[in-house]
Amino acid sequence: MRRRSILLALPLLALPRLAPASPRQVLEAADLPQLRAVAVWRDGEEVAARGFGGFTPDRATNIKSASKSIVSALAGIAIVRGLFSGTDQPVAELLRADLPADPDPRLARLTLGHLLSMQAGLQRQSGPNYGRWVGSRNWVRAALAAPFVADPGQGMLYSTASTHLVSAMLARASGRSTLALARDWLRIPGFAIAAWDRDPQGIHLGGNQMAMSTRSLLAFGAAYAAGGQGVIPPRWIEASWQPRTRSIFNGEAYGYGWFISRIGGRPVRYGWGYGGQMIYVFPGRVPVAIAMTSDPDQPSARSGYRTELHALAGRLVAAL
Repeated sequence: MRRRSILLALPLLALPRLAPASPRQVLEAADLPQLRAVAVWRDGEEVAARGFGGFTPDRATNIKSASKSIVSALAGIAIVRGLFSGTDQPVAELLRADLPADPDPRLARLTLGHLLSMQAGLQRQSGPNYGRWVGSRNWVRAALAAPFVADPGQGMLYSTASTHLVSAMLARASGRSTLALARDWLRIPGFAIAAWDRDPQGIHLGGNQMAMSTRSLLAFGAAYAAGGQGVIPPRWIEASWQPRTRSIFNGEAYGYGWFISRIGGRPVRYGWGYGGQMIYVFPGRVPVAIAMTSDPDQPSARSGYRTELHALAGRLVAAL
């Protein structure tokens, strides 16, 4: 009997240990039809990148609402440079010329912080209202003329008009275009905005229609992961990642242009654009950033695709 137990144990002892998958192996196994490119940064260097369906990590694509995180960074730098008084900067003070003839008194209480946290209280100009809004002659005036459906500072009302107002405030306060500010202020190695749509008055669309490569988006996320790299003020990163409100769509917390959640057992802050344009930042002792770009003309929320991207991000983090 003793001899038989030893023989039975031998095959178990001889079994080889399977090595954990590397980030490159995780990307090789990825099979998501909408996915265009993924790039991964860990603690100072890119560790993996792959293109899908004929795309490459260096090809520019529309990052959609992931650009809201970039507009947030510009707002934080503007505060440090003295262009804005702080997140309590009144919107009406800078955009007075675009206020309605008989403005709602609540417009006087609307602040930069309300816009960045999607707590303006103004009727949303995303979703079903987006087409009508961008079809108007003056997007800033149309956004400020929208009715209040809540008081400023109340629940989250996700609206691209809010971040467009931030873009208009940046342009008015500086006397320069928002794109010019981005190219001057965000001097991050590897980061570049390839193209950015403007409204009829020439103001760059805050929070949408911005093109860059997946590696460029990664460079932006890596700067946040690395504490700002001397470009983004660390105190603004901290402020941006404080929960301010909560999304009614996915239940997750939201700061200033960033969703706040957990993926793969780690805290994560992420920007999300329509179709699955993602920038994930995993802070910590060993920081990680992951950028993903996808077909910008396909949905990502109701289809479950965003959940699949979160799962892919979780597998990549686990492989690091």
